[in-house]
Amino acid sequence: MNRGIVGLIVIFTLFLATLIMDGQGDDTSAIKHFPIDKSLDFTLQQTDLKLLSQTGNDAFNVLWKETSEIEKKVYLRQDVSVLYVDGRLRGVLSEWKENIDNISQETVLPDEGSSHFQAITFHHGELHYPDDKIKSIHGMSKSELYVIDSPHSALESFQKPEDQNQQEWMKTLNHATAQQLSYHWKQLLKHFQIPASNYHFVPLTNLYRYQDEPIPSLTMGETDVVIGQLWEGLYKNYILDITSQLSEDKPVKSFVPLVLFDKEGTHLMVLFQDAHGQKQQLLQYYPSSSKR
Repeated sequence: MNRGIVGLIVIFTLFLATLIMDGQGDDTSAIKHFPIDKSLDFTLQQTDLKLLSQTGNDAFNVLWKETSEIEKKVYLRQDVSVLYVDGRLRGVLSEWKENIDNISQETVLPDEGSSHFQAITFHHGELHYPDDKIKSIHGMSKSELYVIDSPHSALESFQKPEDQNQQEWMKTLNHATAQQLSYHWKQLLKHFQIPASNYHFVPLTNLYRYQDEPIPSLTMGETDVVIGQLWEGLYKNYILDITSQLSEDKPVKSFVPLVLFDKEGTHLMVLFQDAHGQKQQLLQYYPSSSKR
């Protein structure tokens, strides 16, 4: 790796992550990955996007909702959901509660024009046992919504195309999003001098695939650990900063982060643009073979 970029890398591991934000205060709400509790499971993990109503000639409202439930009440529950529209950050839902089994969040967002909505949610639970043993449980869910606002037809939406017209719209919207993100990601790769051929690329919005399949070069058990660590780092180094800027009602120049999985199975990287438009890079090493 080029030595010139080492100082720009934020390294986060199982027990330590460097915070972008100062003055965070009580970190009870921070997502923390602990050894996975295999005795419990989620009974519900769900993210929903739904077109509600047309509010003007080109305007409409979209319902964004996420909910999850564990088999029993646990010490701490936290869910965080991130929404992108046409590849650009639109909002964050985040909530934590103590001694509870379920969390549900929703909001209604105004928008306009034909758009592609993508939301991904990380569901998390922290469990405390005698002798100061702490374990965690996590999962992911996602949702996509295509909204067609055409002068030649009534406003409509779909998650999966049901006819030729919707298929064409999906291709058009996907192409527009892909073009924008491709340009953005290429700038990040160039800025940090990343050898692209050494990595598998996965957008954050597609990270859900590793809910049921292993990361290349890893087992499913190792994948669960790495995903938990990854979201811990994303929350502390990306989502908290983004959320603080959204709450101040400022424009946020952030797009879907790109996750890079090393083909040799030793580490991953996350490239993104923060709320201030600055290029950022996170590096996460996989657990060593002795700790797996």
